[in-house]
Amino acid sequence: MHWSLLVTAPLTGAENMALDEALLERASASGSAVPRVYTWSKPTISFGRNQTARGTYDPGRARECGIAVVRRPTGGRSLLHHREITYSVTAPATVAGSLRESYERINRLLVGGLRRLGVSVEVAAPRERSLPPSAAPCFERPAAGELVVDGRKLVGSAQWRDQGAMLQHGSILVEDDQPLVSSLAGDVALPPPAATLAAALGRTPSVDEVVRAVRHRPRNRVRRCRHVTDRLGVGVCTGPPRRSLRR
Repeated sequence: MHWSLLVTAPLTGAENMALDEALLERASASGSAVPRVYTWSKPTISFGRNQTARGTYDPGRARECGIAVVRRPTGGRSLLHHREITYSVTAPATVAGSLRESYERINRLLVGGLRRLGVSVEVAAPRERSLPPSAAPCFERPAAGELVVDGRKLVGSAQWRDQGAMLQHGSILVEDDQPLVSSLAGDVALPPPAATLAAALGRTPSVDEVVRAVRHRPRNRVRRCRHVTDRLGVGVCTGPPRRSLRR
């Protein structure tokens, strides 16, 4: 299958999630696969599809800190999108294979790219039990199959399937500002430090540098779009959201 890597300009949380959902629908309808790399136009906390947010996080304090909130269509726990790089992969499920197969395939691409960048990244070993739903932040500790450096999570990922297509989200930490997520939740302890690209490399890499390392093969085309809806022919509606933050 041919993968066409898409790099988009920074968008709001609602726009980023709406675009990923539009690409998911496009994968289902057209059979195309699109990995996307992107950042966010302002600091944003995203909550997992089934994570409880109401009564756990303080929306007033988030506004005071200039932090927006959004809910992801994928699962997992809350994380702050600010000093990190987000990726998404959309593809038809028939081509992607099982959840495990597609997750491992994406991991191999990420591991290869990050190692080319100079990061000694590994895949976290399986746990006896999967992590339960919690108000704790995403980067508190790695789940089985996530990417770690010296046992600390560097990349958190989650996948969702709908209408014969898959969407996988992931976040690669550039610097660790994730304790801010815990500070907005009343009874959640501050997490241990997460792994970051800046710490692993001794410098802060650019988004373009990370994209080049992950892309690697020249035949994999890279598209850079500001008006992605025009270039890909997808329709994006940012409101009202399908998933509410009222839970």
